[in-house]
Amino acid sequence: MPTRALLVLPLAAAAAVALLPATATTAASPASGGVTVSPFPGTPDASAQTQISFLGARGTRVMSVRAVGSRSGSHAGRIEEYSTGQGASFLPKRPFEAGENVEVTAVVEEGNSASTARTTFTVATPAQIDRAEFPAQPGNPADVQHYLSAPTLTPSTVSITTPARAGASPGDLFLAPYQGAGAPGPMITDQRGDLVWFHPLPRGEFATNFRPQRFDGRPVLTWWQGRILALGFGHAGDDEIYSSSYRPLAVVRAGNGYSADLHEFLLEPHETAWIDAFDPVETNLQRIGGSRHAIVTDSVVQLIDIKTGLVMWEWHALGHIPLSDSYTQMPRGSHHPWDYVHINSIDPGGGGQLLLSSRNTSALWDVSRATGRIIWNLGGRHSSFAQGPGTVFDFQHDATWQPGARIALFDDGYVVTHDTPSRGLLLNLDLADHRVTLAKRFANPLIKLQTESQGDLVRLPGDDWLVGYGGIPNFTEFDGSGHVLLDGTLGPFVENYRTYLAPWSGTPTTRPAAAAQLTATGINVEASWNGATAVASWEVLAGDTAGSLTAVATAPSSGFETTLHVAAASYVAVAARNAAGRVLSTSVPISVGG
Repeated sequence: MPTRALLVLPLAAAAAVALLPATATTAASPASGGVTVSPFPGTPDASAQTQISFLGARGTRVMSVRAVGSRSGSHAGRIEEYSTGQGASFLPKRPFEAGENVEVTAVVEEGNSASTARTTFTVATPAQIDRAEFPAQPGNPADVQHYLSAPTLTPSTVSITTPARAGASPGDLFLAPYQGAGAPGPMITDQRGDLVWFHPLPRGEFATNFRPQRFDGRPVLTWWQGRILALGFGHAGDDEIYSSSYRPLAVVRAGNGYSADLHEFLLEPHETAWIDAFDPVETNLQRIGGSRHAIVTDSVVQLIDIKTGLVMWEWHALGHIPLSDSYTQMPRGSHHPWDYVHINSIDPGGGGQLLLSSRNTSALWDVSRATGRIIWNLGGRHSSFAQGPGTVFDFQHDATWQPGARIALFDDGYVVTHDTPSRGLLLNLDLADHRVTLAKRFANPLIKLQTESQGDLVRLPGDDWLVGYGGIPNFTEFDGSGHVLLDGTLGPFVENYRTYLAPWSGTPTTRPAAAAQLTATGINVEASWNGATAVASWEVLAGDTAGSLTAVATAPSSGFETTLHVAAASYVAVAARNAAGRVLSTSVPISVGG
């Protein structure tokens, strides 16, 4: 997200944090066998409301926990097991005190053996930051969609500038426009730009990261929803999971007193989710010429057990990613937060690793899930790799592991290489020789597109790739050789954090909607059904009363709203039919001209 103003929010903050060498870490090895304890040892800014998480293999049990604060003393609490059977969290009955050190010991049982798990951490000191929200861009009312049968749906327009060519991946586009004149919210369109489904949000709320995923073995829709602060983080937000009938299934919230941030919401099997949060913390920066009571915005990564809401794993950038690696300027005063790291993507990999993208260090960080330690970093001030031609990136987003020891990312190219168009990059990673080479580059050949923030690169079937430009309203599908297969744009001024493309099948539990307009020759009847993907044709039912309607006209479905013409009638309704001619659902009858 762009940084255009400073914001604030009273959240937990941290005690003094020491600068670390580029490869240093305060985290220790797993405290007991394969059990990982978080907050990790040495965490400098744990929440006062933190639970103590013990994550291990299936069958891990936490038998007893002793948590002692250096000021608050011993803490009683309860142990709650994860629904996955991989351990448990200890939930203290009362919060810890700001600035104190906490020592934790626990007896954990793995298989037939019991051992002691330990961690120590420091509790955050409260900080205040500006609550200013992201400034609105009014846009142009002409760039808004309107439907007579669905007047409450007013999303941004979607214009396809290069229609889908041979070889383009099948599926629908998943967008979450905000800014501009249209209403914000999750939106699905087909590849012609025709609306499939739109979910308008309450005033002042926005959505990001809208995409299809799988939950409990079935396809679902997921997104983050909340308010966006001017510093580029989400505030008062939650992560939503909706069924293919567009009904809410679950809400995923950050734990330990944090609020879910807008940058990542990734479902894993066994109903767990990776999310991020941000935490402005009070930090002593005198050692590097800053204030004794400076505020630094920490990025927090959590693994959430969706069924229980428990935090299974938590990691803080502070104490792991050095402050000296940041490309953003440290404020000289003590009133403005320093957004030094800004984690914007999370991708778990094999071997117990976690790939994190940090926008404000212009680097990717490979983290051990067992220890929290940095294994290596790519890019930025102190890269672990020699970077070949075309592999330098900055302000990047959406870093993901790819088959064949490769990493994909979206390079905003806005800070260091400001004259370089924003692009998707596929990088070859040579871990043995510590070298990175360019495998593929995806940049629009027709126009130089450069965004200040956001964006993604998504691998599609058949080695096609989708680039969403985030802070500007463009998106492009490329084949493996970089040729454009599909290109489009939302309305001017519209932003869309990430763009996805995938097959989708939706069956609403609502009924179709109808509208009727008198004309000189009869009645125009408009028919729509928000989210329905199986409608092949529409049928108009008409009559003198609402209870005496008969079929009088049919027409193929054409886009989100289909218009049919009929002769005079007092009441009309519309029926949606599938390709086999079966009626899927019928609207409520409406009075014509009344």
